[in-house]
Amino acid sequence: MQTKLVLLGTGTPNACPNASGPCSAVVVGDRAYLVDFGPGVVRQASKAYYKGIDALRPDLLTVAFCTHLHTDHTVGYADLIFTPWVLERSQPLQVYGPKGIKSMTEHLLAAYAVDIDFRIHGFEKANEVGYRVQAEEIGEGIIYQDDRVQVEAFLVSHGTLESYGYKFTTVDGKVIVISGDTAPLDIVAQKAQGCDILLHEVEYSGGLSSREPKWQKYHREVHTLSVDLAKVAQKAQPKLLVTYHRIYHMNIQDNTKDLDAEMDWRCKAILEEIHQAGYSGPVVNGQDLDIFTI
Repeated sequence: MQTKLVLLGTGTPNACPNASGPCSAVVVGDRAYLVDFGPGVVRQASKAYYKGIDALRPDLLTVAFCTHLHTDHTVGYADLIFTPWVLERSQPLQVYGPKGIKSMTEHLLAAYAVDIDFRIHGFEKANEVGYRVQAEEIGEGIIYQDDRVQVEAFLVSHGTLESYGYKFTTVDGKVIVISGDTAPLDIVAQKAQGCDILLHEVEYSGGLSSREPKWQKYHREVHTLSVDLAKVAQKAQPKLLVTYHRIYHMNIQDNTKDLDAEMDWRCKAILEEIHQAGYSGPVVNGQDLDIFTI
């Protein structure tokens, strides 16, 4: 049974035109499991479906995991709840996330009460199940398991927000670890030890040095600099390290195609910093709609 990691969105809070909001999909056979739901999540899933990932057909999106409740990771939540229902999803959406995900769910359903009422009782007669959400607030440990995959949540460090990374282990023994937003941590290296793919956020160290001291302090405490990611990866030794949620701290639009030479060098500089900091394993900057098969 083939396992894929599909990057639906690799962006940040910055409105980069070619980097949609954070969302990844672990696809095992004909089933998809989303991690986060940033802006544009369902349309990105649709794009992946038209690239041949059948499991990401929008009405089949039924299971999702949230790393933390920052807006760039959750603004697409209403989209994930309602658009697949409009497209005839026939079962409730299952969502797992930190404390607060239930309240967010309840408020979104309340906000769209008029639309829900019209679609159920008006002319359209949509099904009465597909908009429902089974939201579960999680802790550390195994939080989900079915016949395809086991999902383990582990706490990471992202300021005062309760934040989780996720380890996916498939029935065939494939392992994908997704960091979410976090400072560099040994726990990530431990969970990712020898994994097939480690998907990890990163910041450009050279760019951060140009920021005011208060911003340097903040970002060092809640995110992972490329030089520190190299240390995490050196301990974990994943078969492939993929970066996402890249913050450059300068005027770079992430994932922009046909960059001039200077901009292209800056974007590749993150990879250079990782290698220069001592990590020699395979590493790539993930782009929206990249598909990694393991």
